Amino acid sequence: MAQFRAGISSPRRTAGVGRRRSTARDERVTVQLYGIANCDTMKKARRWLDDHGVSYVFHDYKKTGADAALVRHWVETLGWETVLNRAGTTFRKLPEADRVDLDASKAIALMLAQPSMIKRPILDTGETLLAGFDPKRYEAVGLGNG
Repeated sequence: MAQFRAGISSPRRTAGVGRRRSTARDERVTVQLYGIANCDTMKKARRWLDDHGVSYVFHDYKKTGADAALVRHWVETLGWETVLNRAGTTFRKLPEADRVDLDASKAIALMLAQPSMIKRPILDTGETLLAGFDPKRYEAVGLGNG
């Protein structure tokens, strides 16, 4: 699997963004979109991609589960604090003992056990990895520009 790194050193400015090291110019890569079909944020992201003519493959991890290697990759690239959706109902309903003293390993275990705890959407352009939907960030990485 290709290696990713954060584009800017400050975690606050790069939350939800990772970039792949480029060794050669890649062929046109189809965008991979990960999430849950019935999530409102996912619906907005998919509508935006469709409206802007962006070709993508949607992976519904609520139906197919979350791949452990992929979740680890997201955490290594973006940080568990970005990938774990602590604002969601599923996380907030966890017992207090499961919500305290979190680290990458515990966060990964939670997300694999309950994929709805993964921030949505996760978008992989082949060069950049984004967590969450923000049209300006999508445009900034070259999506929807024609």
